[in-house]
This record gives sequence, C-alpha cells and structure tokens, in this order.
Amino acid sequence: MDNRDEVREFLTSRRAKISPEQAGLPSSSRRRVPGLRRSEVAALADVSVEYYAKLERGNLAGVSPAVLEAVARALQLDDAERAHLLHLAQAADGTDALTRPRRRRPKGQWTPHRSLQWTLDAITAGPAFVRNGRMDILAANQLARAFYDDVYATPGNQANLARFNFLDPASHGFYPDWDAFADVAVAILRTEAGRNPYDKGLHDLIGELSTRSDDFRTRWGAHNVRHHGTGTKRFHHHAVGELTLAFEGLEMAAEPGLTLTIYTAEPGSPSEQALRLLASWAATHESPSAKESSTTN
Repeated sequence: MDNRDEVREFLTSRRAKISPEQAGLPSSSRRRVPGLRRSEVAALADVSVEYYAKLERGNLAGVSPAVLEAVARALQLDDAERAHLLHLAQAADGTDALTRPRRRRPKGQWTPHRSLQWTLDAITAGPAFVRNGRMDILAANQLARAFYDDVYATPGNQANLARFNFLDPASHGFYPDWDAFADVAVAILRTEAGRNPYDKGLHDLIGELSTRSDDFRTRWGAHNVRHHGTGTKRFHHHAVGELTLAFEGLEMAAEPGLTLTIYTAEPGSPSEQALRLLASWAATHESPSAKESSTTN
C-alpha cells in the first residue's frame, strides 16, 4: 500500500509540535519552521539527515523497529502515536498491523453471537455496547439503546457515533463538551486508519465527513491519534438531563478490532439516579428501529 502522504504528514505534524527546549536543544529566534528542524530530529534519533529526510518523505518500507523506536523517542511520541507509527510502517511493508488477520464483516451482515448479546443484556446498571474502529455501534444492551436513541433515530446514520457527532445538530445538545468529543472521535478514526488501512467502509466514512463537515476536516488534518480506554464524560440526555459517567473500553479477544464499552455512574450520585430513571424510560420508549439495529448490524 502506498501510504507515503499519510506518513509524511504524520511525521511533519509531530515534528512541528516539539520545541527545541522540550527536546533539550538550544533555541534561536531565527528559526523559520515551527518545532524542530529535520537535522535536529535526525541527530536525536542518531540517523543521518538524508535518511531521516527519506522517512519524512513517506518512505517507511523496510525500516527497522530500532529506527522507528529511535524516531519515536526523538519526536517524544506517546503510546498511541508510537503504535500509529508502527502501523504505518507495517502498512508500507504490506503486512497487517494486527497480530492476526481480521475477519471481514460485510456492512449490515455482522451479528453478535448469542453469548455476547446475553452478556450485554446482563449489564443492567449502565449502557454497554460494542463498536468497531469506524465507531459503528454493532451491539448494545437496552440501556445503551435508550442512551443513544438520538444516534439510532438519525436518518441514514446507521448507528455511527462519528457521523452523529459531526453531521447531526442534536449532538451539540447531547455532548456538553462537544469539542472534546469531536477531538476524540477523529483521533479514534485516525488511529483506525493507520491500523486497518484497507477498510473501504472507513475510507468512505472519512470521505463523507471531510466533504460535509469543516469541523471534521480541520481536525483530520491535525493527524492526532489516541488510545481511548478509560475516563469520565459528561452528557445531556433529553429524557433524564445531565449525566457524568465513567467508562471502560475493553478490547475483545474473540473479535479483534472490536471494543466493548461500559458506562457507569458513581454510586449514590445524581447520575446514578439519572441512569435508573433512564432504565425506566427505556422500558416504555425503546424504538423498534434501535432494537432492530442492535441485532442486525
């Protein structure tokens, strides 16, 4: 796969983020580029300027893990950025970025195995759902379907969280911290693009969002990636109001590339009471389209 543009833009953007002071180098008021110069990165990585320039032109094919690690250290990449660089190098070599091949899941045909849906349905105190790297909700418990009812209700959305985030005005009400959610959504998609570069559905989604959303297009150009495994988020659900929820994202060993996410509230908090109210609301307001989507995607 020819991913030289992606490699070039990622390395250039990371180099621009590191100041000489951060790298332990003397600063100068006469610098013509933001961040470090190529020669400075080369020196920090202990490679020749010519060799690093070749890497930054996008040629990662055949680069050794030791050199990749040296470049990662020089650019002060975090864990997610290091993994992204490795995935880009593996794609350039024509190898799968994952340790084992993914099974193809044609759009609209993947269904959760019965025990997975049983597991989701057994979680009754908080929303629980399975998503892929494109941010499609593939399976969910009743509380998650009620929690994301606006996502399911959006015409043509196909239960995709990124599409909802950038193309549905309702997302600005659902996410009080909309900009933070937008940053996370793009970082997840950018991470997935490096890890699974042959996913046509992902390419189509990125093309759609880039065409229809200036907010997405600007963020996509920043080349930010991240691991999104745990944290706290604020929401505003139209039926129960404000919620502050903790979440855990668990990679699924039986389904490489899929993530099980569970939201919970602090015991005794107003958010826990709101989740209980949402569960009661879900019992009488669940739309048929949401329930059908959770079992047919």
